[in-house]
Amino acid sequence: MSALAVCGLEKRFGGLRVTADVNLSVEAGERRLIIGPNGAGKTTLFNLITGELRPDGGSVSLFDRDITAVPSRRRTHLGIARTYQIITLFTGETLLRNITLSLLGLSRLRWNPFMRLARRVGLVAEARATLARVGLEHLADRPLAQTSYGERRRAEIAMALAQNPRILLLDEPFAGLSIEERRDVLRLVNEIPRSVTIVMIEHDMDVALDFAERITVLHFGKVVVEGTRAEVVAHPRTKEIYLGE
Repeated sequence: MSALAVCGLEKRFGGLRVTADVNLSVEAGERRLIIGPNGAGKTTLFNLITGELRPDGGSVSLFDRDITAVPSRRRTHLGIARTYQIITLFTGETLLRNITLSLLGLSRLRWNPFMRLARRVGLVAEARATLARVGLEHLADRPLAQTSYGERRRAEIAMALAQNPRILLLDEPFAGLSIEERRDVLRLVNEIPRSVTIVMIEHDMDVALDFAERITVLHFGKVVVEGTRAEVVAHPRTKEIYLGE
């Protein structure tokens, strides 16, 4: 059973074909890397998988269930969580409150306009435990504005993990990080249990090769190479795209 299957996916913006007949199958527990130069259509593909964009053709399936017509807000409840290339956190809140709000999004408590989050002891405790998973529990009460860029990257992954996903989509989680911060985030990602299938977008192929079991190369919205790390690195098309050979 595939955890995620994309079949013949198409997306156009006006006359521009951004996603061109993309086929992708990711097995449960797999670590898949999607690479390609700027403009390859990587983030658009994620937006189609999460339902933030509607495809012009093709289908998206989650554990053999067709979710092509399922609204984006429902896909979260079905087990898809993601991060964004541009960090999307609540800048005026503490790290703890950011995670608590993420947990609240999947709870029926979100419909109670009179609820005070601080009084929901179980929810707050779960949020602290989630921060501990990414090594940020000691910063739980620190305002987001007083954290480093690397800490915010880890906090965003924590927000996604708080949703208890079956599939985690990571959109360039290493972008803008120092070498040491990249090591920290890679270690964090590698520690995520195999019950969570991970698909990662990365612009720089060298950064995430150690993470990937299989790699998909996108170019101008098309899948041009797919295979193991060794196969993709050795493929002439990969060398042409990245090295101009």
